[in-house]
Amino acid sequence: MTRHTTTVNANEVTLGVESFGDDDAPLVLLAGGTTMLSWPDALCRRLAAGGRRVVRYDLRDSGASTTLDPEAPAYTLRDLAADAAALADALGGRPAHLAGIGVGGMVAQVAALDHPAAFSALTLVGTRAVAPGPPDDDLPDHDRATMSRLFAHAMPDWSDREAVADFAAAGAEILGDDPVAARAVAARVWDRTPGTAPAVQMANQLGMVFSRLDCAPRWRERLPEIEVPTLVVHGRRDRFFPVGNAEAIAREIPGARLLVLEEAATAIPDTAAGAVAEAMLTLGQVTAGDRRARPPRR
Repeated sequence: MTRHTTTVNANEVTLGVESFGDDDAPLVLLAGGTTMLSWPDALCRRLAAGGRRVVRYDLRDSGASTTLDPEAPAYTLRDLAADAAALADALGGRPAHLAGIGVGGMVAQVAALDHPAAFSALTLVGTRAVAPGPPDDDLPDHDRATMSRLFAHAMPDWSDREAVADFAAAGAEILGDDPVAARAVAARVWDRTPGTAPAVQMANQLGMVFSRLDCAPRWRERLPEIEVPTLVVHGRRDRFFPVGNAEAIAREIPGARLLVLEEAATAIPDTAAGAVAEAMLTLGQVTAGDRRARPPRR
């Protein structure tokens, strides 16, 4: 299977990308949360085996993408959404199937709303429809006991690869994810980080830069405007964004399908890669006629 890593200039920034599959196949663009390694290799390989060109990428200030000042980002959520549309165009894959996980799922929602012509399908994984901070009254917030345990865990020495991997493993165990897998991914993220500056390493590992972005105006009320086929994937055991957030998104996007992974938390485990890939591949096969037959906007 063809697989290569490079950088692409899009929307006046450099984005780190990794491609799987045939360059001539329909494009599935995976927005990281925040690095591309939020998307497991097993899922990327299954999508490529299903006849897709899979490109996962790092958001700004993470991985191989443009990194300036993660402590004071000079861009907004809508700039990240514009990056996704520009990247799909630069890769020659418009309209593309756009997928986002975690904070990348927020980027994907706004991208589908602001750049509807750029995308033919949408997959949202482990995310919610409001920006960082307190959620709407009808949405479940982070599990308090879990968050207390997470915040009680001391930050690591971000220049120490093993300490960072240990920190990630401990956090994964608290969240209900696989600590062994989390340790391996954290080490890979550390190896890809451009330097050992604490702010940069923290941004790559925790996505803290996203909480500092301007995410106004709200977009939840616009979700009924999304007309492309949409898949919402969420772990039943997710304590960070409880599954009620996914249920709300699926209700508010016309015709959206909800896939709940009963044994998953915040990450997509390799054991669920087949089910997620099958759902995404099926979504991508929806025809224009099927889309026209979907319920009208509310």
